[in-house]
Amino acid sequence: MNQQIIEFLIKAKQATYAGKGTETTSSRVKSHDLVYRDGAFMYYDTFLGGEKFAGEEALWISDVPYWSMNYVGRVTGEHFSGDFLKEALLHVPEEKPYRGPQDYVNGDYAYHCDVDGSFDWFQGKETIVYQGKLIYECYFHGGLIS
Repeated sequence: MNQQIIEFLIKAKQATYAGKGTETTSSRVKSHDLVYRDGAFMYYDTFLGGEKFAGEEALWISDVPYWSMNYVGRVTGEHFSGDFLKEALLHVPEEKPYRGPQDYVNGDYAYHCDVDGSFDWFQGKETIVYQGKLIYECYFHGGLIS
């Protein structure tokens, strides 16, 4: 795994959805799209929906698709906080730069993320519980593309 690519991906994630970045022009009807560029690297996150959602993050190097991750999730209970989810996602770890950290807690909210695989081929699930009750779940998978 190239350290420069991982550093860019983390910076891009923190500058877009997790960092409450500004959306760009919608690529499809009612899609939410966020883009981050730095030199030869471009990151694109696009998703549909709200409380039930599906989307894709992708990374290009010199206009060539390099890496992609698909995700689908839903709010399953009361007291969901999009701000808490974004806060957790700001802590994306270098060793698993997919969603958030394995565990993150703030007050009554607890985020958990399990991942199997490596940067080139992986799958995982993230959850949020509020006062011990599951209120959110998201499944994701992805890897290198050519």
